[in-house]
Amino acid sequence: MRLRFRQLRLLLVAALPVALFACAGNDEQTEVQDITAAFDLARTAIANGNYRKGIQIFEVIQARYPFSDLARQIQLELMYAYYKSGRKEQAIEAADTFIRENPIHPQVDYALYIKGLTYFESAPGFLERWFRKDTTRRPPMDVELAYQSLRRLVERFPGSQYAPDAEQRMVAIKNRLADYENHVADYYLRRGAYVAALNRAKGALEKYNGATGNARSLDIMARAYDELGMTELAADTRRVLTENFPQ
Repeated sequence: MRLRFRQLRLLLVAALPVALFACAGNDEQTEVQDITAAFDLARTAIANGNYRKGIQIFEVIQARYPFSDLARQIQLELMYAYYKSGRKEQAIEAADTFIRENPIHPQVDYALYIKGLTYFESAPGFLERWFRKDTTRRPPMDVELAYQSLRRLVERFPGSQYAPDAEQRMVAIKNRLADYENHVADYYLRRGAYVAALNRAKGALEKYNGATGNARSLDIMARAYDELGMTELAADTRRVLTENFPQ
């Protein structure tokens, strides 16, 4: 029975580090050199964007030495490679496993960072930009999970080299979530569900204070108060809107 070429190629790639280990025999020094060579080979593959090859080699080394110091470093390498290659669930699982098994490791901040990045919704894709689709109308999905991971990073490791970028992403996430809440509130308002619109806009204002969508939240609240006949509250809300957002 003929073995498909693609299967054969994968077998050869996966077997490469095993072959390196096998040539060591009983010579411990040679085996260490072989592990280092395989490790460097995997890192080079990932640096060149060949995530599949790098992941395969790292997984083989990890399986051979699951409880070594090297295994911890490979966990960090793998979670990054999973993240970059779009293997979201594996990246998150690798990060969670590392944090759970190494709670005081100096690179827990990195694991939290990769977990946050994996959840983080990036800029609109090509098709969305092409058709000018408003992504704020999509449910946030994993955005809140990204926010939780990044906030945990910033709170636990304020001096981390990843904290500044995490804080910037948290601002973007807050704006994204506020915009979505406003979209839903506006939907209720246009459908005549004024109490629901008011509660949704008020919730967005309280939960995401400081977001760029706060002005819109106040505007929706004022309009909802008008429709409910609460003229004084509508006037108070517009005064707050004018004082904080004069433009």
